[in-house]
Amino acid sequence: MKKVAVLIPCYNEEKTVRKVVEDYRRVLPEADIYVYDNNSTDRTAELAREAGAIVRREYRQGKGNVIRSMFRQIDADCYLMIDGDDTYPAENAPEMVRIILDGEADMVNGDRLSSTYFTENKRPFHNTGNRLVRGLINRLFSTDVRDIMTGYRAFSRGFVKTFPVLSRGFEIETEMTIHAVDKNFLIREIPVGYRDRPEGSVSKLNTYSDGAKVLCTIFRLYKDYKPFAFFGAAALIFLIAALLLFLPVGIEFLRTGLVPRFPTLIVSVTLGLCALLSFVAGVILDVVVKKHRQLFELMLTLMEEGNCRAGQADQKADR
Repeated sequence: MKKVAVLIPCYNEEKTVRKVVEDYRRVLPEADIYVYDNNSTDRTAELAREAGAIVRREYRQGKGNVIRSMFRQIDADCYLMIDGDDTYPAENAPEMVRIILDGEADMVNGDRLSSTYFTENKRPFHNTGNRLVRGLINRLFSTDVRDIMTGYRAFSRGFVKTFPVLSRGFEIETEMTIHAVDKNFLIREIPVGYRDRPEGSVSKLNTYSDGAKVLCTIFRLYKDYKPFAFFGAAALIFLIAALLLFLPVGIEFLRTGLVPRFPTLIVSVTLGLCALLSFVAGVILDVVVKKHRQLFELMLTLMEEGNCRAGQADQKADR
């Protein structure tokens, strides 16, 4: 029987964690439910344990740190990740798990933005921020993901065990999406309902500081995953600036045979060299990224072969 793990990262969610655990135990009775308590100062861990969850502690603060530990420590065939704030309905969980276990996707996103998010969410600028992040990623990475920042996702074992978690905080969702797109993992999205937090439950997401971190993460990953486009754009900017400075000097030289503005000439030549260096850096890093993708695909192939051999060994043992 295939193993399903429900992952619930929590920080001060005593108002909702019991209900969340009970809801997912009801719709996924065969699943193991893990609550990772991220230094809560309330009764989150106690209430989760009373509701039947397996409770563990993550002492490094931040959602990214929690997910890093979850992915490393838990072994399953399907991983369902859900926030502990009771904003997502449990009724969609069985379908998300089925899609993963049937091999129809490597990551299933619970799409809030096509459902009730824009009417239910009451925090200012969150709607604008979600649209901005979605538009940037879809344009920069040539994809069409509808909900980038959702906290309701299901993953295959192959995705979880090959995903390098680098982010520490809420930008982890952006990193997951970009990694899945870049590595050609199969992504499915299903619309899910969204309800605002119940009264007394406080969001840990800071609109401005965490929003800035998400935007920085997008551009950092764009540089890492698409270096030729990133450094090529920088080279083009340097080249245009160099030409704009050089043209007056060049025209004056052709007319008079003199170069009276040497500082301008020096700056234009320097910018031209920066353009050349940026272009060369983009070419070299693009080769490195392509080689990394080849090695990643080889690693996935070896992992699949290992899983097949393990499955055959289990079948023989059962006989």
